[in-house]
Amino acid sequence: MNWGIFEGLLSGVNKYSTAFGRIWLSLVFIFRVLVYLVTAERVWSDDHKDFDCNTRQPGCSNVCFDEFFPVSHVRLWALQLILVTCPSLLVVMHVAYREAQEKKHREAAGEDGGRLYLDPGKKRGGLWWTYVCSLVFKASVDAAFLFVFHSFYPWYTLPPVVKCHADPCPNTVDCFIAKPSEKNIFTLFMVVTAVVCILLNLAELAYLVSKRCRECLAASRAQATPVGHHPDCVTWSHKQNDLLSEDLIYLGSDTHPPLLPDRPRDYVKQTIL
Repeated sequence: MNWGIFEGLLSGVNKYSTAFGRIWLSLVFIFRVLVYLVTAERVWSDDHKDFDCNTRQPGCSNVCFDEFFPVSHVRLWALQLILVTCPSLLVVMHVAYREAQEKKHREAAGEDGGRLYLDPGKKRGGLWWTYVCSLVFKASVDAAFLFVFHSFYPWYTLPPVVKCHADPCPNTVDCFIAKPSEKNIFTLFMVVTAVVCILLNLAELAYLVSKRCRECLAASRAQATPVGHHPDCVTWSHKQNDLLSEDLIYLGSDTHPPLLPDRPRDYVKQTIL
């Protein structure tokens, strides 16, 4: 598999991510994808070939190997990395959709016809929900795969010797796993990096939700301004906050807001004056 394609596609995610998201992306490619490509595939390349059982019964080694290794570590990690990195592509696609909509609007209305988005990459409205859902999905996928690994291989470790009594083995035989210590080291390394990625996703999710809550509280306080305040100042404060939000998609609203001009600050000044 050519993992360089994923790296090229996800390189643009940094522009729309927070500091936690940039750290997560660096951790995924340096400590997970790179380790997977350079070492993990080579360590598990001979797992079936070097799985020896102390019997000459035909088919016994294959049956015992399938019993203790129902799914290969390498294939599980490959599937995990694909599912974890794909949600970030949804954010890039959503931003590209916004940019295409902005371009179509400019072609239809002209340069003086206003703008749909002051910043298409700003996490507001639908893009905020897309980003949050991607964080929840990535954390859930990593947690699910950790559970699957623990179900197949308790405590994420492999014993050097396993006992097998499946048919067509004539009796209980001893089977020996190749390089169990090396495999355990890399397995624990991948598990630890997955846990760190989950914590980064949860931290970024908490940051985005808390930031949105603070913005909602600030907006509610601004609306509850006492009547004794100067109305022009209040109007200017409300309009400035609306314009600085840099997004025209309102949460929970089906109606489209009015279009803004190319220079909203000058427009507001002219309107107030």
